[in-house]
Amino acid sequence: MAKSEENARGIRIAIDRGGTFTDCVGNPGTGKMEDDVLIKLLSVDPQNYDDAPLEGIRRLLSKFTGKEIPRGEPLDTSMIESIRMGTTVATNALLERKGEKIAMVVTKGFKDCLEIGNQSRPNIFDLAIRKPDVLYRKVLEIEERVTLEDYAEDPYRNQTEAEAIEKAGKDAQLVRGLSGEAVRILQRPSEDTIRKQLQELYDDGIRSIAVCLMHGYTFPSHEALVGKIARDMGFDHVSLSHELMPMIKLVPRATSACADAYLTPAIRKYTSGFAAGFEGGLGTESVKEEVGSKGTRCEFMQSDGGLVDVNSFSGLRAILSGPAGGVVGYALTSYDPNTNIPVIGFDMGGTSTDVSRYGSGRYDHVFETTTAGVTIQSPQLDINTVAAGGGSRLFWRNGLFVVGPESASAHPGPACYRKGGPLTITDANLFLGRLLPDFFPKIFGKNEDEGLDEEASKKLFEDLAKDINSDVAQGDKEKEMSLDEIAYGFIKIANETMTRPIRSLTEARGHDTSKHRLATFGGAGGQHAVAIAEALGISQILVHRYSSVLSAYGMALADVVDERQEPDSKVWSDSKDVRQYLQAKMNDLKEKSTATLKDQGFTEEQIHFEEYLNMRYRGTESALMIVKPSKEEAEKEYGGDEWAYGKAFVKQHEQEFGFTLPDRDIIVDDVRARGIGKTFEGLEKTVDQQLKEIKPKDLGKEDKLYGRRSVYFEEGRQDTAIYRLEDLEVGDRIKGPAIIADGTQTIIITPGASALIINTHVVINIGESEIQGKQVNVKEVDPIMLSIFAHRFMAIAEQMGRALQKTSVSTNVKERLDYSCALFDSDGGLVANAPHLPVHLGSMSTCVRKQAEIWKGNLKRGDVLVSNHPMFGGTHLPDITVITPAFSGDNIVFYVASRAHHADIGGILPGSMPPHSRELFQEGAAIKSEKLVSQGNFNEKRITDLLYKEPAQYPGCSGTRCLSDNLNDLKAQVAANQKGINLISALIEDYGEDVVRFYMKNIQDNAEQSVKKLLKNVYERFKGQDLSAVDYMDDGSPIKLKVTIEPDKGEAVFDFTGTGPEVYGNTNAPQAVTYSAIIYCLRCLISEDIPLNQGCLKPIRVIIPEKCFLSPSEKAAVVGGNVLTSQRITDVVLKAFRACAASQGDTNNLTFGFGGNQSGREEVKGFGYYETISGGSGAGPTWDGTSGVHTHMTNTRITDSEVFERRYPVILREFSLRPGSRGLGQHPGGDGVIRDIEFRIPVQVSILSERRVYHPYGLEGGEDAECGLNIWVRKVERTDEMADHGDVATNGTNGVEVTAEKDEKGREHEVEYRYINMGAKNTASMQPGERIIVQTPGGGGWGKVGEESKAVKSHDPKHAWRGGSIAERQATAEASA
Repeated sequence: MAKSEENARGIRIAIDRGGTFTDCVGNPGTGKMEDDVLIKLLSVDPQNYDDAPLEGIRRLLSKFTGKEIPRGEPLDTSMIESIRMGTTVATNALLERKGEKIAMVVTKGFKDCLEIGNQSRPNIFDLAIRKPDVLYRKVLEIEERVTLEDYAEDPYRNQTEAEAIEKAGKDAQLVRGLSGEAVRILQRPSEDTIRKQLQELYDDGIRSIAVCLMHGYTFPSHEALVGKIARDMGFDHVSLSHELMPMIKLVPRATSACADAYLTPAIRKYTSGFAAGFEGGLGTESVKEEVGSKGTRCEFMQSDGGLVDVNSFSGLRAILSGPAGGVVGYALTSYDPNTNIPVIGFDMGGTSTDVSRYGSGRYDHVFETTTAGVTIQSPQLDINTVAAGGGSRLFWRNGLFVVGPESASAHPGPACYRKGGPLTITDANLFLGRLLPDFFPKIFGKNEDEGLDEEASKKLFEDLAKDINSDVAQGDKEKEMSLDEIAYGFIKIANETMTRPIRSLTEARGHDTSKHRLATFGGAGGQHAVAIAEALGISQILVHRYSSVLSAYGMALADVVDERQEPDSKVWSDSKDVRQYLQAKMNDLKEKSTATLKDQGFTEEQIHFEEYLNMRYRGTESALMIVKPSKEEAEKEYGGDEWAYGKAFVKQHEQEFGFTLPDRDIIVDDVRARGIGKTFEGLEKTVDQQLKEIKPKDLGKEDKLYGRRSVYFEEGRQDTAIYRLEDLEVGDRIKGPAIIADGTQTIIITPGASALIINTHVVINIGESEIQGKQVNVKEVDPIMLSIFAHRFMAIAEQMGRALQKTSVSTNVKERLDYSCALFDSDGGLVANAPHLPVHLGSMSTCVRKQAEIWKGNLKRGDVLVSNHPMFGGTHLPDITVITPAFSGDNIVFYVASRAHHADIGGILPGSMPPHSRELFQEGAAIKSEKLVSQGNFNEKRITDLLYKEPAQYPGCSGTRCLSDNLNDLKAQVAANQKGINLISALIEDYGEDVVRFYMKNIQDNAEQSVKKLLKNVYERFKGQDLSAVDYMDDGSPIKLKVTIEPDKGEAVFDFTGTGPEVYGNTNAPQAVTYSAIIYCLRCLISEDIPLNQGCLKPIRVIIPEKCFLSPSEKAAVVGGNVLTSQRITDVVLKAFRACAASQGDTNNLTFGFGGNQSGREEVKGFGYYETISGGSGAGPTWDGTSGVHTHMTNTRITDSEVFERRYPVILREFSLRPGSRGLGQHPGGDGVIRDIEFRIPVQVSILSERRVYHPYGLEGGEDAECGLNIWVRKVERTDEMADHGDVATNGTNGVEVTAEKDEKGREHEVEYRYINMGAKNTASMQPGERIIVQTPGGGGWGKVGEESKAVKSHDPKHAWRGGSIAERQATAEASA
């Protein structure tokens, strides 16, 4: 910015107020790095000062003016050019749930939309389901409703024309929304009613409200009306969802509005308190006013990496305020646009480790993230917490070294902080000599004047070593591990834990991790950076001189940003009309942005724009934010066309997902302009320019040495040189092992690596890895290696999954992530499986073993097998398994397999999930055992016959309805398997085949020991009691179980004798399903993270009688077995172990659609939709049940209500909790839900459900929950006879509702709506205006009603983690079961 008064007013201040420390960077106005002053002070120190940022500014001003300013005196702003800040005020209010008391205003029928959320549960194996608390105190439902007139899945692509909202007039039924879609107004709200409702809230003391109405993103009039009334009535803060983020999706938009209403008042309170500490005002307005001592510019960092004026800073955009500064800091100091090497940011502090990525000169933004359990829609930098930082706690559990996710947090902190804290990574670094107490601030102990306590760390390691050695050595002194080995083991496991998500961040977006640089910052980053870089294959690390205050430095470098966005629905084309329409919309957003930025003192020359279109292929949900190509890019790639968004989208889609869909429309969902006010004109020289010019000189042995100490590395303790960063000069090169430190950071240079000092950074070049060529013993199990291999095997399965997702094309695989990848030993025993989908856990191994037997001795390199038949280890037919053997010489050393849910594989109904199938052939193609690939050749003809031709030969059946998707997904599965084989081959190259096979076996033994331990504990708990249970399917079929435990061996027999016979229906469950249910239940009961593999089943013998419905014959229908019977088996196992009351025991599978290609008829174009609906979860000995959530064997998300109405011809009348459906007790169960769907065109509707007859049971005296109920609201024309019989016009209470309607010719006639019970499994042709109301079962209660509750509120250690794209991916994967 141009300086207002030369030098008199030039001080620039940037501050990051973190959880523990507040960092300040001040510059007197020269802009030169050497003139900067850095200050670090405690964020909370009430004995000395009230507000850390004010104290920091006071100290900086005292330093720059040369005279001490007394505390408490208002600070003179006339010398300050600008103050920039990042703050954790919003994050802390969210974490601690200490925001404003708010109410949410929502459309009638959706009052529980945030409590239900997307209906999936956060931790798949936690029986005590914890969903984050909602932010509001009250909900107000408004009687108003609009819907979209057309639907995206319409095969004929009809589009209704309508006038724009402002032109249509106030009584119009149809208008054109902001997104260009036709909106039908079903009910307008009444102003008087709204006023009365709001008055009640006001009288209750609520002053801040969040308003989010259905389709408010495109039709904001009703929201705006509520907002106007509320403001007129005197509400202090009103958050309207369409103003904050006009994007489709009711739940994230409503949560965002609530977060804003909840946090903004807290931020306003803070900023006004902060401003009160100055003599002049703060912010743009005060600068303009020029009253008294002139005001100064003050900007706050937003979550998107841009600054905003203090007066416009809002809660919604403040959540990542602090960490965003760090990303800006490393992006602008470590990236060079000329060499274009992308950078991974690694920010390891005391309480969290965050990773992010910067490449191509632009920030990676995400638009839906979860922080502190709150999912919000707002542009945010893609920052991901991957570990709990230096405070990560260390555990020895079930024979494995475990690091985190629990944290010692800031209080009490690590053991060495002298507050009686637990053992952490910081303690391990200190004990190994990797942390230097001399350089650490002396702020510990009673009087806050002592250094780190090395003895405390040592004592806790000695205690832990006793436990570890008693398990590992069992009395043999020679096998005992030293304290050094144990502490270093934890460091290695911590590094493994962090590298897996970093790899996920880069690879999931189609980037190669090894082609990046690692920029490390934060207090603890330097101690781990080299090991992390080595593991990722990265060869160069950049550590900025300010790395410990990089967030504050980032604020100093950042730009002021103004973000604008509007929804759209245009189909992209290169035609003039479409471009002009979108350009006009973009220009409108740019004009508004320019006005705002000019208002803040920027000139035209300083304002730049990034212009984005949010685009996706029709029928998919994976939208990509496409930036307008730069001039150079347009010249090089698109023949000079700077508006080549379509081509840019296709290119990015290819890079990120590995394919394109040339025959599909590209839809523009949103138009976005990011206005940037440039405040900073580039650094002196980039890293690459400095590296070119520098002539390195190696330091001699004693040159510039600060001291030496013994430090532990891979080869043991080594005498290590220590240097002070300030003593080193530009050009000095130091060979490892060495430590470079200053007052705020410690950088470890391992043997084989070297560090070069340049003007702005320490550059570490990685030489030979410490690990290469290390001999691993295969006689004894090394628990550290065992823990490392557990991570490595899981990482391979995860990377296979990413390869599968990237190369597949179907929505099921690409977006719902409904797949599993796994690796198996040479016998077909499961070694590692990702993601952990309960229903795939035990069953894939059955399939691989069966195929290994069939093809023994007949497989060659390049062969790949395919199977989905229930008798061969399949679960249900849509889940197709692809298996690839890996050879060493002529021997198979291991197998890899991937199983994916295919959207259709033929049968009697689209979707291949018929509710009334009786024979297996009705459910689609059944493949027992075939070669999909023979020695590298894909057998396309054979697989086409199996999927398309053979199923169509059966009566009433069709072949697959999406053959090209099937073939593409199968090829993607083959590619994913190949990826797995390459990765294990690389592991074998590093460690040797013997070692890899040795640890494959031992990781299974480890799981076996964990299960044995569990069974022994269960025996102790129920000594002599009978562990048996029985429960029934709705057709009366019993599932009977008796568990007999042998306590000495820790083994058990699960005997299902007495279970009912095979049924002539589809609830038969293949044997593999029972194994999956048992593994799932055991993992829930162990309630600790153990490797899930074949070992879990080794101590267990399962007896399933032949010919019962858990061991059906070859031709029996099984589609309901996978989704319904699996839930009942789980209920029975958990009942036998007295673990918890029954959950809803159902998945409520609802399908509707029309069209298909049945044999002998012409193909009809149509669509199909499938969803599963949540219910209540069962209560347990220490928890209440949870309402509106998926349980046990399923965890799928529900389509968002607005997206549901945009894609399909439906009106969702209600989606809310079902009060009174829970079982009561000392701990009550959870309530089920009500889902009321009205159809707007004729469709075939099918429901496949359970627990409509037998109630979900209560335990220990708790009451049963209500059964579910499926109602068809059917339209019947009313005749005179009906009237004569005296039917009363009621609202459905006796099953009848009467109304007058017009027929096609406009004649009025009476129709009545009859409420008809459909039963649990049925299908019906429904007409326009008819509805299905699914009321799902609740969860059973635990303990007698009236007894005192013993429910424990447990804390989720990851509650405070920042969830960017990695967390979203993980959650999506776990929600695809």
